[in-house]
Amino acid sequence: MVSSEQRRRQLAREKYLRQQQRRETARRKSRQRNVVIASVLAVVLAGGGAVAAAGTFSGDDKDKKKDDAAASTPSAPANSKAPDPCAKEAKAVAGEKPKKMSFKKEPAVSIDKSASYSMKLETTCGDISIDLDAAKAPHTVNSFDFLAGKGYFDHTKCHRLVNQGIYVLQCGDPQGTGAGGPGYKLPDENLKDPSLKGGKYPAGTVAMANQYNAQTKQGRNSGGSQFFLVYQDSQLPPDYTPFGKVSEDGMKVLKKIASAGAAAPDQMGNTAPNASVVINKATVGKS
Repeated sequence: MVSSEQRRRQLAREKYLRQQQRRETARRKSRQRNVVIASVLAVVLAGGGAVAAAGTFSGDDKDKKKDDAAASTPSAPANSKAPDPCAKEAKAVAGEKPKKMSFKKEPAVSIDKSASYSMKLETTCGDISIDLDAAKAPHTVNSFDFLAGKGYFDHTKCHRLVNQGIYVLQCGDPQGTGAGGPGYKLPDENLKDPSLKGGKYPAGTVAMANQYNAQTKQGRNSGGSQFFLVYQDSQLPPDYTPFGKVSEDGMKVLKKIASAGAAAPDQMGNTAPNASVVINKATVGKS
């Protein structure tokens, strides 16, 4: 006959195993997310431990799932809800939803590599114009030309703002979770660009998010549709394809978004911008 104490211990063991299974699932999802990943954290900590000192990453084992997600993604500290400078514009398009699209393979490169291209993001916070480098990142620019032409980015949220350690706004995921993509992967390009000298992505740089893990050396050539816009010089290893430069007016919009701050991390580890940043329409063309 099983005593009450034995039964209590059995239930405790079963609860522990369920917790371990949930944590392992969270770890797998964390590794698969199309985000600026663990190598970024290593660089941020190496740069003086600012993130850890600020208490961004909790050491509390009671919430291991959130810790695992944060460990793969540097995130902004929790802060009070700042005023949303884009609320009125966002409310006007609240009913618009992104299209659900997936493609079996990368589109054939059809852009003119010798020509100048630009991308315009018409957002609820203002227009952001980006000069694209077709010569140095032809596959990436060609993909954005293709996806923008399909309306892939229209009505998508910029789901992530990082405002400590690195300073970026991340967009390009129709799901708005950091896990979405177009169904194909892009090769890494332009990683030896002189602008990245010293392990720095200068303010105004537009680069691809990917799944590369510097610790395991796995995940190269894994870009999809997600990209990040650097609004302040950020220490990052040259692992993320730089393919564009934000215009002066676009930088003003970016800084307005950044000044509103970021929310506390969600279950996926994303720190959403307090500003309601939605790409109403994205267009790419020769400039």
